[in-house]
Amino acid sequence: MNYKITHSTIFTYSSPVSVCHNTLMLTPRDSRQVACISHRLTIRPTPVVSNRRKDLFGNHVHAISIEESHKQLVVTATCKVTVESFTLPDPGTSPPWETIATGVAEQTDPNWLSVCPFVFDSPRIARSRVFSGYAAESFTAGRPIAAATADLAARIHHDFEYNKKATDVHTSTAAAFQLRQGVCQDFAHIFVCCLRSIGLPARYVSGYLRTMPLAGKPRLVGADHSHAWGAVYCGSDLDWLDFDPTNNCACGSDHIPVAWGRDYEDVVPIKGVFLGGGEHTLQVSVDVSPV
Repeated sequence: MNYKITHSTIFTYSSPVSVCHNTLMLTPRDSRQVACISHRLTIRPTPVVSNRRKDLFGNHVHAISIEESHKQLVVTATCKVTVESFTLPDPGTSPPWETIATGVAEQTDPNWLSVCPFVFDSPRIARSRVFSGYAAESFTAGRPIAAATADLAARIHHDFEYNKKATDVHTSTAAAFQLRQGVCQDFAHIFVCCLRSIGLPARYVSGYLRTMPLAGKPRLVGADHSHAWGAVYCGSDLDWLDFDPTNNCACGSDHIPVAWGRDYEDVVPIKGVFLGGGEHTLQVSVDVSPV
């Protein structure tokens, strides 16, 4: 599949902003399935300083500075990507989950150094017996890791209610778990926390999801979403496998990763500081169009 993706963000301020400094994480990254063919950022007002780098996890980061008075900031990211189809290997043939956890803990896995940042606590993830206890129902002794992880994603999908009003961007993983409600960010954090609580490397993935229209209805421009899911390390042969607990599926050609990290704090699409502005409103529109 080939996609054109347009991600528009508009900040509107009640009083002028004199200066702002932001980092943008809006460029899809190449992965096993995805190749980013082109990418363009349009920013108004035009930044006086702009540079690009990669972070610790290989994500594309743009840093910008605007030093003119403005009451509105518009950031539009446009890109074209190619997504190859991916068939999840038979989950029953994947290694036992304990083998993966032990290999990383004892540093015998050939990739232990690169995956170990995803084993420990992070700003939004705090391992605990609550999460390991929830995971234990899926991760029984000797169960293949892919089968157990798919079961965990299915249980989260079943046990937790998708509710946009129940949480916000600052809600902790523990609070969302207790509420049994939330959005894709909460489901991904809970998924990752469960995996890490039993010793498995797991990362948080931010990206785009192509949403399909209802039968007989046109596809709505801007109806697609910034999305979040999780990935578990399955050993040097299978590497990382991505699962979407919000939609109870293994990630395929409809999932387009932009960035991954330990949790949401590592992959915030736009963050920064500004001087002035008063109160502000935020509008976000994402359109994922098959080409």
